[in-house]
Amino acid sequence: MGRNRRRRGLGFPVMTSEAGEVPDEGAHYFRTPKGSSARQDVEITLAGRELTVTTAGGVFSGDRIDLGTRVLLREVPPPPPEGDLLDLGCGWGPITLSQALLAPAARVWAVDVNELALELTGLNARRAGATRVKAVTPDQVPEDVRFAAIWSNPPIRVGKAELHAMLLHWLPRLLPEAAAHLVVQRNLGADSLHGWLQTELPSGWTVVRAGSAKGYRVLRVTAPAEN
Repeated sequence: MGRNRRRRGLGFPVMTSEAGEVPDEGAHYFRTPKGSSARQDVEITLAGRELTVTTAGGVFSGDRIDLGTRVLLREVPPPPPEGDLLDLGCGWGPITLSQALLAPAARVWAVDVNELALELTGLNARRAGATRVKAVTPDQVPEDVRFAAIWSNPPIRVGKAELHAMLLHWLPRLLPEAAAHLVVQRNLGADSLHGWLQTELPSGWTVVRAGSAKGYRVLRVTAPAEN
């Protein structure tokens, strides 16, 4: 990945992948396929609703809801009903759509650096009637926005340094006592990431395993009362 691209991502790489499955070894990073032939409509169920979404081969898990995301969505508590919510690495938008449908009064920030991912997430949000979704690059999120919740299927395969930089950039933007939920495959370092977060985050933060299924861990990172 070029150095200029990492700066554009505020210290972290493209986040269209997730913790356990990266097609083409991350070749979709920064790649935006041209033309409608790369796209397809898929029938899915999210937040108790049947939806038709548009996906594409240039984003992570372009033909389905990947297993890690399914585990995350099953294990997380309902999002706060209001405020700003964050989906780090939105891909075509399954996490974003779930947040938006479960908390229609909240503003959902769908963050990615893949232009196709942002286009698809915006399209799918409009089709679902989710009017308060903002599909943006990382540098388009105003610095003063603080998050009532973060849900993410982070890109473990990009390497520890990149992943750690990403988390240390976004986690401190949680509101006091707000939580981030991260899904990570166990054999790709979920437990080591758990330990690293406990060591690197300041005093008062808590990191616990909130769930575990099908080889994935869901980590809950909670900000202190004064953050």
